[in-house]
Amino acid sequence: MKKTALPTMLSFCTPGLREQIEALPEGTALIGLSTTGQAIAVDLTGGCPHVLVCTASGGGSTTLLRSLTAQFLHQGAHALVLDSKRISHLWARGLPTVTHRGNVAGIHDALVGLGDEMARRLTLTDTELDAAPRLIVSMDSAPSALRQLTRYWETFRGKDDPRMSPAVSALEAALYTGRAIRVHVILDGTPSSSVLGVAPHEMFGTVILARVTTTTWQRLAPLAGPAPKPSRLSGRSHVIRENEAHETQAIWMTDADVVTWLTDPDDHDS
Repeated sequence: MKKTALPTMLSFCTPGLREQIEALPEGTALIGLSTTGQAIAVDLTGGCPHVLVCTASGGGSTTLLRSLTAQFLHQGAHALVLDSKRISHLWARGLPTVTHRGNVAGIHDALVGLGDEMARRLTLTDTELDAAPRLIVSMDSAPSALRQLTRYWETFRGKDDPRMSPAVSALEAALYTGRAIRVHVILDGTPSSSVLGVAPHEMFGTVILARVTTTTWQRLAPLAGPAPKPSRLSGRSHVIRENEAHETQAIWMTDADVVTWLTDPDDHDS
């Protein structure tokens, strides 16, 4: 298939792009455009219940998490935004259907609460579950956050308590059972399988890689062919789906774009 030149930036304000995003079916979010002109999207209802994002510094992982989470929120989902850096997702603060947590205690409690919510959803009938809002768990800097959660649990774990942090256990459970109960994880980073107990490429239907090393590519996309030469262009990534790599220019959505869109969806002038 013939390749086309990608734009150096794909802004949310690009004419026609917002309308294209808003026309997507519920549970689908646009990542960006590929070199073949194809719209590259995530479909949570299909073969991609969870998304893994892994980039080197400056590769756009925070922007990707923000863009994908915002699109699902616009469709009526609720979100748990876990921001261990505390400043990467300030857009999420104050939005009515978003729980934003930054410090380790808050992230711990939020994930324990997620475990309770998943247990509740498992008791719902199909009709009740269909009426429940989709729940997005968006975790930035996951390796660091998971290490913090593990250390935090060790500070007060009793001798009869489980060895693994209940917060980490809840996240692991979401990866295994989320599809069935409309809970989906968007994870930034490459957490060790010794922490979550799973191999990353086995649990995520879509993997987005940018500026990664050959070793990281082989670990996260072992069947997608050799690692491509990293691009220095902002927002340029490779989206791995069904073991195929699609070079993609990701959507750029600023904090202001997201807040305005979610709080005043009829405003088309921003």
